[in-house]
Amino acid sequence: MKFPILLPNIFNYPFTYESDLKLNIGDFVEVPFGKSKIVGVVWDDFEKDSLKKFKIKKILNKLDIPNLNKKTIDFLNWFSEYNLVPKGMALKLVLMGGKPVKKFDKKIYQNYITDIKYNRVILTSEQKKSLDQINKNNKKFNVHVLQGTTGSGKTIVYFEALKDILKKDSQGLIMLPEIGLTNQFEKKFFEFFGFSPAIWHSGITKKNKEIIWSGIISGEIKVVIGARSSLFLPFKNLGLIIVDEEHDQSYKQDEGVIYNARDMAISRASFENVPINLITAVPSVETYENIKKKKYSFSKLQQRYKNASLPNFEIINLNDVKLEKQSWLSKEVIQKVNFHLEKKDQVLFFLNRRGFSPNALCKKCYNTFSCPNCSINLVYHKNKNNMLCHYCGFKTSLERDCQKKGKCDLIFSGPGVERISEEVKKIFPTKKVEIFSSDTMNKKSSKDKLEKIVNNEIEILVGTQLISKGFHFPNLNCIVVVDIDLSSQGHDLRGAEKNLQLYHQLSGRAGRTGQPSTVYFQTYNFNSKMISDITSKDPEIFLNKETEIRKKNNLPPFQRFISLILTGENEIKLEKEAIKLKHFLENKIHGKILGPVSAPIFKIKKKYRIRLLIRGPKTLLLQHSLAKIILRYKFSSGIKLSVDVDPINFN
Repeated sequence: MKFPILLPNIFNYPFTYESDLKLNIGDFVEVPFGKSKIVGVVWDDFEKDSLKKFKIKKILNKLDIPNLNKKTIDFLNWFSEYNLVPKGMALKLVLMGGKPVKKFDKKIYQNYITDIKYNRVILTSEQKKSLDQINKNNKKFNVHVLQGTTGSGKTIVYFEALKDILKKDSQGLIMLPEIGLTNQFEKKFFEFFGFSPAIWHSGITKKNKEIIWSGIISGEIKVVIGARSSLFLPFKNLGLIIVDEEHDQSYKQDEGVIYNARDMAISRASFENVPINLITAVPSVETYENIKKKKYSFSKLQQRYKNASLPNFEIINLNDVKLEKQSWLSKEVIQKVNFHLEKKDQVLFFLNRRGFSPNALCKKCYNTFSCPNCSINLVYHKNKNNMLCHYCGFKTSLERDCQKKGKCDLIFSGPGVERISEEVKKIFPTKKVEIFSSDTMNKKSSKDKLEKIVNNEIEILVGTQLISKGFHFPNLNCIVVVDIDLSSQGHDLRGAEKNLQLYHQLSGRAGRTGQPSTVYFQTYNFNSKMISDITSKDPEIFLNKETEIRKKNNLPPFQRFISLILTGENEIKLEKEAIKLKHFLENKIHGKILGPVSAPIFKIKKKYRIRLLIRGPKTLLLQHSLAKIILRYKFSSGIKLSVDVDPINFN
């Protein structure tokens, strides 16, 4: 008997195999492929007619693990269609590579036994109302947005909702935007539920991944807390998806298979016919528009937990003060910080720039350090004593022969968190200072650092945007935004939205236990609209204006964008190919083609980049028409195409 077997590779169709075995859709099988053996899945449809005739091979064996349910298969088929991704690559996101996953003894899941403890959490009237609204539709697909000011107890509300799901012996998925959040969140989860969730992200070991994967498909593991990739785990009986910080840009996967994990989570919930909760302090524009259209149900928490007040805002006009040479902290800010430190408040200096300095310049030959692989400058990391590219990872020594004489004599332009940390240590020599960035907090030692921060053993933090993402620091009552003007640079379509969300989240780290708190903004643009938007107590004023602007200009979420990025090593050849592709696509797809233009970062990892942007209606017509026509186009050798549906970044 013949069976369609989908393999985890670049093909958009299953291959036909033969077998005498009794097989069903979703069964995992081992098959010969070329000279190797590979794991595939019995799919729901045969390959399309092909001019090429392949010899039909036999299935080697059926794997002794539960099958992939039909709902998940339906989702993967849709995922492939929506994101213009081969079906085989969609399946690859589910499978643990091309090798069979072991069937483990039930004893190995002892750490994940769901034995919910009785807890005495007393919800506020607001929290109870939100929980009731969530529970109204917890038996079928429904998107509910829980918006709450930072520190309002959103987590407790959705924990209660999850508890009801688990009592029905269903599984739950909680998605977080950053790996760094998992340690603190796992502790909070255990305190509430009394058992451990499975943690899923790129940093866990292969062995643990195998155990969790097997436990999920067998139904032994009930709760997963994970990053983007957790969305593709083969749940046996999924009952609820929770997307925490739904607005966070980190949910966008922009390498390899490109997708937006938040949007795909909504789609998976739809195929599984289960509810999904989107959690946020400031909704994304897309989510806000769906709330207004009543596509999503909605509840709001306006009161901070235990009636803690929101932080005050103070603007420090740098035009009125003179900064000391090679200093980025005004005397006024230093006075304010001293006041807070005397009260035993924890202090955060915020600058969204990693490393020591974004630019090193030779005083003699005036040359900078640029990446040989990418069209950007290298960033000086003093702690590592090297120049580093944040795109390709290239690094080099700081020492360099000068084009004029001897060695380069370097000066550093602009600060990063390392440079601010140095200045802070000089000003406050008796205080314990720690840098809080992806360079320092995505390591094994980060758990110990977090405990020290919570216990106020670290008095001053110097952090990037990572610190804004859901951490709870009970003693943090003073935040200094070193350079708010840095955020206004660039021409990002979503720049204003990102700034509002970032600084609202950041401000929410302060004053969470009821103590008076203040956020200080240093700026040269005292009267800027950005600052007034950020310091507004009501983010909906901004969101209403932003949706009006987007609608007027036919921008997302009112129309769909699809970005086509062409890459190649030959610049001239690439430019010609981009023009040729545009002419080929014109009048054949359901959308308008903009470009081609060079990407703002023209070269990454030795590849030049040119972008075409397609704008069209918010239906699958655009993807369908593009998928058909693009198959007929033959790209020149050395040129590759990547497709980004609903792009967030345009670098």
